[in-house]
Amino acid sequence: MRRKAHTVVALGLAVGACTSTPLPQFSRPLEVVHGWPQLPEGRILGQATGVDLDSRSDVFVFHRAGREWTDEPPADTIASPTIEVFEGRSGRHLRSWGANLFLMPHGLTIDGQDNVWVTDVMLHQVLKFSPSGDLLMTVGQPRVAGTDRKHFNMPTDVAVLPDGSFYVSDGYGNARVLKFSARGDYEFEWGRSGKGEGEFDLPHAIDVGVDGRVYVADRSNARVQVFDHRGGFLAQWSGSELGRPYSVAVSDRHAVLVDGGDQPASGPDRSGGVEVDLEGRVLTRFGRFGNQDGQFRLAHDVAVGPDGSVYVVDAWGQRVQRFVRRSGR
Repeated sequence: MRRKAHTVVALGLAVGACTSTPLPQFSRPLEVVHGWPQLPEGRILGQATGVDLDSRSDVFVFHRAGREWTDEPPADTIASPTIEVFEGRSGRHLRSWGANLFLMPHGLTIDGQDNVWVTDVMLHQVLKFSPSGDLLMTVGQPRVAGTDRKHFNMPTDVAVLPDGSFYVSDGYGNARVLKFSARGDYEFEWGRSGKGEGEFDLPHAIDVGVDGRVYVADRSNARVQVFDHRGGFLAQWSGSELGRPYSVAVSDRHAVLVDGGDQPASGPDRSGGVEVDLEGRVLTRFGRFGNQDGQFRLAHDVAVGPDGSVYVVDAWGQRVQRFVRRSGR
């Protein structure tokens, strides 16, 4: 399962983790780590859209490497590396890969075997890679959008279960969640466009808790929806404190969400993150709109490490930041 968080954090994006590791008590606020990460000389990130951690707590960042969002599919794949790997604690850059593979990077998830799953919204595909970057599986037809069992329409994110089966949030063009076997065979789906229970308006991120519940960041409906493992509606989280979730990361006790701050009613200063309990009640907030350390222009995805550190990628800010618990005074 996804290792994105040991809490639920909302920032206009959703991140999650499926682990039974005991969680730290989140009684202290989060503060940004200055000087993290350390990019090679002359290297900059592009629009950073996906983040997760592997079993060593190395941080993987999916970014667009100089390409900007466009509504029209680009003709060529991105020539530069699009996945950067950093040591979680120090921020030291470890390696890069992912050149000449992607049109428009979006979500990134790492499973329990350290395989790397990504979505490309212009390829209309989900791709699974080995820890070393070898392509293992693709789902969806390249550059062909659709609504049937073999096609996506701009899929946004993946959540992987311990048995290797996985859910896909499908996403910008469709309004549904699909479940696949570990081999990539279609099993079932749910959802349609709308505002009711089990309906979506841009399902932007997805995660699964240790109890098998499925959490979907229903971005344009400004809520997180919670389902059982078959897609049965259980609950929803919404309200001004949660903003417009882009990503959600869940564990056995908490969740972390991020709000991209693009909801007109809330204003741009809502770009930031919140930690909530599994009833959706806010525990802490962190970050806000801006260009300084600890701020975001468009918080897009979130992940949480085993030590409780929170990692947020900022699409328009073109960076990733690490947050840790403030020391007791």
